[in-house]
Amino acid sequence: MTITVEEVFETAQMILYHNLDIRTTTLGVNLKDCIDSDFSAFKRKVYQKVNTHAVRLIEHARKLEVKYGIPIVNKRIAVTPISLIMESHCTKSKFLQMAKTLDKAAADAGIDFVGGFGALVQKGMTKADKTLIAALPEVLSQTGRVCSFLNVGSTVSGLNLDAVNLLGGMLKDAAKKSKNAIGCAKFVVFVNAPEDNPFMAGAFHGVGEPDITLNVGISGPGVVKSVVEENRECDLTELSEIIKRTVFKITRAGELVGRELAADLKIPFGIVDISLASTTATGDSVANVLEAFGIEHVGAHGSTLAVALLMDAVKKGGAMASGNVGGLSGTFIPVSEDAGMIEAVNKGALSLDKLEALTAVCSVGLDMFAIPGDVPDATINAIIADELAIGIINNKTTAVRMLPVPGKKAGDQIRFGGLLGTVPVMEVNRYSAADFMKRGGRLPAPVTSLRN
Repeated sequence: MTITVEEVFETAQMILYHNLDIRTTTLGVNLKDCIDSDFSAFKRKVYQKVNTHAVRLIEHARKLEVKYGIPIVNKRIAVTPISLIMESHCTKSKFLQMAKTLDKAAADAGIDFVGGFGALVQKGMTKADKTLIAALPEVLSQTGRVCSFLNVGSTVSGLNLDAVNLLGGMLKDAAKKSKNAIGCAKFVVFVNAPEDNPFMAGAFHGVGEPDITLNVGISGPGVVKSVVEENRECDLTELSEIIKRTVFKITRAGELVGRELAADLKIPFGIVDISLASTTATGDSVANVLEAFGIEHVGAHGSTLAVALLMDAVKKGGAMASGNVGGLSGTFIPVSEDAGMIEAVNKGALSLDKLEALTAVCSVGLDMFAIPGDVPDATINAIIADELAIGIINNKTTAVRMLPVPGKKAGDQIRFGGLLGTVPVMEVNRYSAADFMKRGGRLPAPVTSLRN
């Protein structure tokens, strides 16, 4: 891939003035070859493999940061879904021990997060899957870096409501066991989960991947916002073209770093995820991009159209720049991790219902939002099921990452600081779907799944 002098200067400007960075380099690691009937030996093998690769990732990523001057904000590991390798060690105690082993391996190497402590349960649950879910409150509250996921459905298999119905109680228990429900920030429930997602908390190393692979997640809301602000009079077609060209440049920078890092590590390069990933830093907000379109605050009527335009342009620009686009690739609209989203909730412009509507056209779903801790389990399950149904029917990835915060009510503010920012507690519809949710079973796959 040839990089021109002009692209180098443009990239430097994006880094210096518009918060461009490589949001994450995530190393996917297969742990199936670590399985051992002796659990102590099993843990030692897992620690050694994860820690060894993590140390190398940190070392080579830092060299590239110096070489190109592009910040690599997070270095992460994603492992084989843990339930797949714990079938012969299927107790809550051993799941917790394995989580602590992964946590220590990551911490000792200086890795930010390790993902993959989860299960694929889209058509049913094994004993190991159920045990893992039961162990999650302790895992999420007693580890600092371990992230967990569940994939509970897909367009070709439908939605496993029995698995969803286990989550409300689990999340509330995890919230009680961790300060301000922070443990819940490390858990996400998916449908149509991609196997090459580099972002947490949903990253895992897919069973169809090589033994080791490198996936890269870029950022760039500030870059997109700057070009939108420079072109306030153009129509939607012209605006889309401007965003496409900008994302093209961002993606090229991400692929350059990713391919060189993979070559240095002597492993296959996987994908570059072109998602616009916001932070709480000034000028690094997806919500502010949408407001630069002409939306007074996210949540106002017109916001769904704006998100749709942004999503489409981001995907087209990334696809032009790379043949290895993957993961989620679109735009995130988290509440707590985006200063503009926080402001919109606090001003009453953005409700939970409108946020759900926006997720019909965004790349992920209901992300990093807080609700009162006394919301009934069945209502939490119903919020999850509603969001995931959007993904099933529309053949797209959707997910939910929520924090039911004990002792808090709608309007309260939960301050985490750092990447997680501040979470305004959102109001939840007080009417119940408990009788519907207790039916359980599986939402059948839609007719669009019959493609063969």
